[in-house]
Order: sequence, then C-alpha cells, then structure tokens
Amino acid sequence: MEFRGKIPVPIFPEVDEDAFLRDIYPQRRPAVLRGVGLGACLEKWTADYLGQRGGDKEVKIHVSTVPQMDFLHKNFVYKTLPFKEFVKRASEKKHTDFFLCEDESYYLRSLGEDVRKEPADLRQQFPDLAQDFHIPRFFEPAQFFSSVFRISSCGLQLWTHYDVMDNLLAQVTGTKRVALYSPQDALHLYLSGDKSEVLDIDSPDLDRFPEFVKATRYECVLEPGDLLFIPALWFHNTLALQFGVGVNVFWRHLPAASYDRKDPYGNKDPVAATRALQALERALHTLDELPDEYRDFYGRRMIQRIQKRTYWDNVPNTTTQDITQQLASHSQTFLHSEGGSG
Repeated sequence: MEFRGKIPVPIFPEVDEDAFLRDIYPQRRPAVLRGVGLGACLEKWTADYLGQRGGDKEVKIHVSTVPQMDFLHKNFVYKTLPFKEFVKRASEKKHTDFFLCEDESYYLRSLGEDVRKEPADLRQQFPDLAQDFHIPRFFEPAQFFSSVFRISSCGLQLWTHYDVMDNLLAQVTGTKRVALYSPQDALHLYLSGDKSEVLDIDSPDLDRFPEFVKATRYECVLEPGDLLFIPALWFHNTLALQFGVGVNVFWRHLPAASYDRKDPYGNKDPVAATRALQALERALHTLDELPDEYRDFYGRRMIQRIQKRTYWDNVPNTTTQDITQQLASHSQTFLHSEGGSG
C-alpha cells in the first residue's frame, strides 16, 4: 500500500488578530502565519547574543548520540549546562567538549522555576531575552498557559505527539520542517499515551506499523519569523533543518476546569477524557469475564456505540481534502489582498 500524498499547510501573510479569529482559528486546521511581528528577536537572536544574554543560568537539556530523539524508549540523557555553553554546543556540528560523543545532539525545552508546579514562561526564566519577543495577541491574556523556549541542534528530530492546548510555534532562528497528522488519524499512528510509536515517519517499518500508510501527512517548512498554529490534538513531528531557536506559546482554549491543575507541562489529557479512558479500562476488564465469542461481539457493539456518540466532522459532509482546499483558497485570498508571496 502506498502512502497518501503530503498536503502543504496553507500560508497566510500579514495576519492580524481579527483575520486569525475570523478566517483561520474556527477551521481547527494547522496554518502558517507569515509576516506577524515577533519583535527584535528576529534580528538579535544569534548564538552569540543568546549566550551573552542567557549567561551562566543552568538549564536542563536532552543529549543524544543520534539526532532522532525517542521519548518512548529514552534514547537520550538529561544533562545540565550553563545556558551560554549549551547554546555554543547546540550551534556546533562537532564538539570539543561533549558528554557522549563529538557529534551528539542537543535539545532544550525550557521549564518553570518549580518544574513540578509551574509552567514555563519565557518572561520568568529568561527576562532579558523575553524583551525581544512579542507574543501575538491572538487569544485573551487570561487564557495564557505557557511560553516554552526551544533550542535544538541542526538535524534534531522530535517524536510525534499531540498537545491538549492550542498553541503557536514561533520560529525565530533557522528553519524547521514540521509534519502534522489530524486527530482523526489517531487510529493509524500507533499511540502510546500522547506519543506515536512510529519514530521514523519518513521510512517507517510497515511490517510493524502497516496502518501508518493510511494517515494523511500535512507538512510545512518554517522560516525565521513564521508562526505555525497547531490546534489542540493535532499530532506534530519537528525536524530542525538548521540550528533552531523558537518559542511555543500555549493557551487554555477550553474552560480552565477542563485541565488537570497539577500539570505544569500542559500535556495531560483533559480531566473528563481521563475519566472516560479509565471507565473504558474498567469496562474492558468486565468483558474479560465472558468467553471469546461474547467478548468479540460485545466489543464490536461498544465500538459501534462509541462511533455513533463521539465521531465528529467539523464541517458536515465535507472531507479532509475539501477542508484543505478551502483553507488553501483562504490563503490565496490573503496573498492577493495583501500583495505578498507564500
């Protein structure tokens, strides 16, 4: 079976708050926002500048002998470095100082001051650098959850996963490829919690993961200054094509009570979803009391009821391809009206 074709994520130039909330956000589809003002960071955030401003503040980082990091099997180690030393190493391809090998890969995902209680906030952990970065006002300030500083070595690829909050991924330095998959393709992604077991999405092991070919892949390459809108539950996999610096901004788009209050990372399933999954496990254990043919029959009935009660299309009688074409049409409208280029 052949893979489905890659669908480009539509690009929208010069998007303001009104246009985002009117034309893009309601679609619940990824979109690249180009030309949105991110501040002085676009000119200033070189490796030297970052090192000078970040100084000797210690940061916890991921270090791996291979650039394809795998959170499920933990093919990396956690180490601590002064920020300026970390930036120096992450911007190099060969290292004179290293932990594992001279071409090891580095990744920083910034943390809160109290990693067990506080979400990451660029303004708190890196106040000098935060002055250079402007968060677009595409959501209400009270909805803000976190701003995560991300820095990675060239070639670093992160595992496919989903987040439970809407977010904007701002690319400041370098270029990054992002592959995305719809929540409606979850059954083809071989999930373990919020992560896909398919580590190599470009050359997957189809003997182990035959259903993966059914997942539709959306893709974009982010350039400095680009914002990628990633709606909650959309799976994403990132590959740094160059030494990369960016900021992820997450916000609570559901009522605050929907989220786990003890989740500083913002990646635990909503409270109601967690309860539902726990109830499902109890129901499956109950079915284990039945003979095989009965368990099979009532399992199929459960699946049918779940499909009827929960499966949803945000545009009735519209396919994924139709929605993508609509988004592409919207982006072309922006291109013509703003006189920009994609």
